[in-house]
Amino acid sequence: MERAPLDPVRLQDALTPRWARLEVVDETASTNADLLADPGAPDRTVRVAEHQVAGRGRFDRQWSSPRGAGLTFSVLLRPSAPLVAWGWLPLLTGLALHEAVTEHTGVPTSVKWPNDLLAHPGGGKLAGILAQSSGEVVVVGIGLNVDTTAVELPVPTATSLALAGAGSPDRTALLVAILRRFDARVAQWSDCGGDAAACGLAAAYRAACSTIGRRVRVQLTGAADLEGDAVDVDPLGRLLVRTAGGEQPVGAGDVEHLRPA
Repeated sequence: MERAPLDPVRLQDALTPRWARLEVVDETASTNADLLADPGAPDRTVRVAEHQVAGRGRFDRQWSSPRGAGLTFSVLLRPSAPLVAWGWLPLLTGLALHEAVTEHTGVPTSVKWPNDLLAHPGGGKLAGILAQSSGEVVVVGIGLNVDTTAVELPVPTATSLALAGAGSPDRTALLVAILRRFDARVAQWSDCGGDAAACGLAAAYRAACSTIGRRVRVQLTGAADLEGDAVDVDPLGRLLVRTAGGEQPVGAGDVEHLRPA
């Protein structure tokens, strides 16, 4: 299936000077790995790939998308906020993605803690987010299904903007919208020293998050699954799950939505 490539000139014109470096490559193993291997890259460096052949998500799961069918990119940040606040970065990214995608395409979306964008109605997964850190650097990777067809989707629970009713969005314009919204949310968070409550980020995230208020099962690394009601996110961005034994903060885990709480 022939798909129009991204337009690097339009991207540069629309995003300079807020973004220090913006690279579009035809193919790479992993945009996250590329940026993590570039220790001299400046803050707000973006690497976009038309095709990623060894993309990974959380729990080392494979992320795959046909060439040109989605947006696969990573952003390198050098956060000024304290390290303890960095847990908000994947949540901030999901919120910015939710805002930009919904505003640009009209597809209703929500964020699923901690790193998925869901389309509604139905709740199919549109995008995944993976944040990785090394020293003073955080690299946030995003994979968004844009005009992926039903037969091209990797799993039955996934969907794309086209399948959710957005037609065939201009990927270049959509990427510009996402990066602008992401930049605004990062600036808001940074200006408050990473205090998500003080800058309004926490309230905006709660409003966009479809995990809060749901009965959930959380798969934890090296521990038994946790089941309970997702009631909130705490000041560090952790999910608060209420069980018979009380509220438990979860900093990392694979969440399954079970039913409304």
